[in-house]
Amino acid sequence: MDRIKKPSSATFRIAAITGLIAMITVILISTAFLGTGCTTGKSKELNVYTAIEEEHLEPYLASFKAQYPDITVNITRDSTGIITAKLIAEKDNPQADVIWGLAATSLLVMDQEGMLAGYNPKGIDNIYPEFKDSKNNPVHWVGIDAWMTAFTVNTVEAQAKGISIPKSYDDLIKPEYKGLVVMPNPASSGTGFLTVSAILQLKGEQAGWEYLDKLHENIAAYTHSGSKPAKMAGAGEYPVGISFGYKGLLVKADGAPVEVIFPSEGSGWDLEANALVKKDKIKNEAKLFLDWAISDTPMKEYNKNYAIICSKSVQPTVPEGFPSDPIKQLIKNDFNWAAANREAILKEWSSRYDSKSEPKS
Repeated sequence: MDRIKKPSSATFRIAAITGLIAMITVILISTAFLGTGCTTGKSKELNVYTAIEEEHLEPYLASFKAQYPDITVNITRDSTGIITAKLIAEKDNPQADVIWGLAATSLLVMDQEGMLAGYNPKGIDNIYPEFKDSKNNPVHWVGIDAWMTAFTVNTVEAQAKGISIPKSYDDLIKPEYKGLVVMPNPASSGTGFLTVSAILQLKGEQAGWEYLDKLHENIAAYTHSGSKPAKMAGAGEYPVGISFGYKGLLVKADGAPVEVIFPSEGSGWDLEANALVKKDKIKNEAKLFLDWAISDTPMKEYNKNYAIICSKSVQPTVPEGFPSDPIKQLIKNDFNWAAANREAILKEWSSRYDSKSEPKS
């Protein structure tokens, strides 16, 4: 009978090394496979700058997060003037990937500075021509909704002070309102700028500045938020707050004794609009966000707060309290004039009236 030979220690070492090499090979191949398979599920980040009202952000974003759960959306939110200034300050080293819901007049200023990239989001044909960039193809900006000037008037305070309910811009310069009106600073608030721009366009520049001089006599304070005057009127701090329509109606719905008045001459207005930031590396996620932002689901959410939305594919409802035909309430607004003259208007306004502005927080 042949003897069974025991393997030598050298054989054991060779076998062990061979087995180890095989195991490492399997691990490396498995890791490579897993790494390849996980790439599409890897969390991605998107930096979005916006002036959309803070309480609207989560309801609006819910459908995007549901559709793209692997994309982390980093929101930088402030009033229109502050976001505009921040974007311009970062012009040479842009941090934002997408601008969402910023005043179209601000985007036009940035476009003049070469800060926006062209992109036609999916569904661009559903946007009314007057609510999107008409000078470039692909477009440099796209509107989502419009907001407009309105007065929020506390009826209890008005009665106590013996003043009437103002129905027009001209009413607001009557002596009875001296020290009883608050409005937004146009340098920091989009609502403030669209209101000042509307007055200059309605009356002409010389007569417009003369009107603003008289209005200044009746102003108690200029706020750095477009919604704050409506809130202050609702709280009874001042009888009259020049703000935007939705915020006044929301204050009223919350139980404040206010009336929301859309001025008889027509309301100043602007668009909340979106744009792609021009930078060396444009993320695909930024384009996905812009596609989503004009799709039907978010448009329906915008319509809960604004009477005018920019898409033809969604039949809008007019929220209670707005004029029945809100488009007729809008003044004829020259966006290009407003954008081209924005810096000069703000410089002149600040030199005349900034002494009554609230301290910046």
